[in-house]
Amino acid sequence: MRRLFLLAAFALSLTVFAASAAAQASSTTSKRNDTRDKLRQLLETAGKRKDVNVIFTQSTKQPYNFVGTMKEGLTTTDALEVVVSVTEDETIGFRVYPHYKGQYINVEKVKNPNLLMRQLLNFSDRNFLFWGVDQSGDSFAGYTFTLESGFPYEALLVVLRSIRSTDRFVSEIRAFIDGGEE
Repeated sequence: MRRLFLLAAFALSLTVFAASAAAQASSTTSKRNDTRDKLRQLLETAGKRKDVNVIFTQSTKQPYNFVGTMKEGLTTTDALEVVVSVTEDETIGFRVYPHYKGQYINVEKVKNPNLLMRQLLNFSDRNFLFWGVDQSGDSFAGYTFTLESGFPYEALLVVLRSIRSTDRFVSEIRAFIDGGEE
């Protein structure tokens, strides 16, 4: 009898735990969807501003990503590909991929990868946006927001207006990409 009672109590606790986990996952997904909807509205409006000028579309591969390309007003790069993501852990991430001579700046394909990486680290120290390299070796400028204090409309606009400056920093790493001394 005691075993039957313990087995029933164990089964009941598993059911309660599973229901609690499902409710938490549902709440997380709901928050993420709300953040995505707010971000979509912001990107539609901000993208039309002259100081941003990027049309963002929702990614077909990843429904929590928005992608846009900045082409006007650039002097060094062909384009700046902008990916804005809403993550599962309540953050919004910006990744800005410069396109130089029609390609991503990949550390495996540049003339001087060591000096390029050193300069990207230096950029992270002195720039508003941090610099990094993704899993495929493509370099990017980025910014990440945590959403602990709500949706940061004004701060997101500041980052969107700052994206264009990425072009200027690519001019400082051209020698490492093409070869030659800087």
